[in-house]
Amino acid sequence: MHISLKTRSSALSFCTKYDIHYGWVMVALAFFSALFATASVGVPSVLIVPMSKDLGWSIGEIAAPTGLRLALFGLSAPFAGGLMLKYGPRRMVGLSGIVLIIGLIISIFTTEKWHLWVGMGILLGIGPGLTAMQLSSVVASRWFSERQGLVIGLMTGATATGTLIFMPLAATISDLYGWRAAMAIPTIGSVISIILFYLFAWDRPENINIPRLGETEVGLAPEPYKENFIVLSFNALFVGMRTKLFWILALTFMICGISSFGLTQAHIVPFCGDLGVPFAAAAWLLAVIGVADLIGTTGSGWLADRYDNRWLLTIYYGFRGVSLVWLVSSDPSYAALTIFAIIYGLDFIATVPPTVKLTIGRFGREIGPAIFGWIFASHHVAAGLMTVGAGVSRDFIGSYVPSFLFAGITCFIAAASFYFVKNSDMKSSNI
Repeated sequence: MHISLKTRSSALSFCTKYDIHYGWVMVALAFFSALFATASVGVPSVLIVPMSKDLGWSIGEIAAPTGLRLALFGLSAPFAGGLMLKYGPRRMVGLSGIVLIIGLIISIFTTEKWHLWVGMGILLGIGPGLTAMQLSSVVASRWFSERQGLVIGLMTGATATGTLIFMPLAATISDLYGWRAAMAIPTIGSVISIILFYLFAWDRPENINIPRLGETEVGLAPEPYKENFIVLSFNALFVGMRTKLFWILALTFMICGISSFGLTQAHIVPFCGDLGVPFAAAAWLLAVIGVADLIGTTGSGWLADRYDNRWLLTIYYGFRGVSLVWLVSSDPSYAALTIFAIIYGLDFIATVPPTVKLTIGRFGREIGPAIFGWIFASHHVAAGLMTVGAGVSRDFIGSYVPSFLFAGITCFIAAASFYFVKNSDMKSSNI
């Protein structure tokens, strides 16, 4: 505790000396925490094929725990919102890290199917899910009065990039040393990022007597919450359920999960394999998507600070639908697949900054992130179901075309949904 307080105080002194708002330190810490936490969600997905060959299990059997992982990753988010309200993000990153490391160790030593379900399915879903996108929304809303969209875009980009960018490296290591060695990437990165967060993070700017970025006066920290985290989480849900905006955001974010993590994270490599693309080359397409996503989601955050978030979401969903339908309506070469990866990657989860901005703008900086946790849950539950469904469909039909077409069509539905969101629906409730 003494070491942590000393390092945090030293970091604060450094920022004060060079006129750096400590909120940017929190952004960097949250960025790397999300980067490696979500790498533990994404890396196992690219190992489906080598795991199948090594363990003698079908793609569908291995994709099922992957689907559970994605679903639990999302289902943990609402309770992460209540836990962060109750205990603060610093403690929650520590708890998340402990669960995550245990899950990674079990996964590395998997020999039985129940190991796969417990390690890669349950613990690697719950561990990262305890912070998930909640960390980015909490840091943005607590530390920033302006540039919230840009901050959310940066940290959200880390979430998707962490899921995707390490996949080709994991694939290469898997080819050389086996899939178990590839699991060392998220393990080592997670340990380092968790230690850094513990040493340098603060829960609120009020803890160190500084204003939020964009404000001139130090705010008053809210009274400690007396309710338990489950009550806080469900109170947030009940507040959200009374509004039309919540239901539209939950529906469209569910479609976002179907058409992003649920489809390409686990299945783009096998899909490319069906087209004759080598395993390692297909894995690199995921890295392209990850890098493009970091650029696209950061840019989306910048746009979300300046333009109507409803119409940004309409454009993003419509564009994604077109790209998915085109992919399976043509006979793409590897060059065409690379172009698709860039275009699709720019829009991979560009939907997050406007969705978070609409949520926080409507419900406020305290309860808004907790309500977003429930919206995020719809995203990853749908992603999990899509992962399983696409895998089973591929096993029985022998093609991914129906899955990609389904995802594309639902994107058009999401794009049309924002026609029904009026200015009055976005008016702050001051709850």
